[in-house]
Amino acid sequence: MIQAQGKTALQGLRRAALAEGTTLVLLILVAVPLKHLAGWPLAVQVMGPVHGLAFLAWVWALVASAPLARWRPLELAQLLGGAVVPFGALVNDRLIRRKAAEMAA
Repeated sequence: MIQAQGKTALQGLRRAALAEGTTLVLLILVAVPLKHLAGWPLAVQVMGPVHGLAFLAWVWALVASAPLARWRPLELAQLLGGAVVPFGALVNDRLIRRKAAEMAA
């Protein structure tokens, strides 16, 4: 039962990490250049809150998965670091998949 809950929590965390990472990349690589180069601030006004919500969802999913996944401090630091770096979600995805495999074994 706990193993199934852990798997579900990690699946949710993985989805949240990919959503957070995607919105961060869109914000930094699309919306910010549109604001500064094309004079279109609406892009950041829309993408900023979308990314903020995605980041909060990711933090919530991380907190929810922590008791079941038993993240080590270094893993938590890597997950948090990956959330603030563009394309860090890819690293986070790999770490989450590794943890899911550990839990399944």
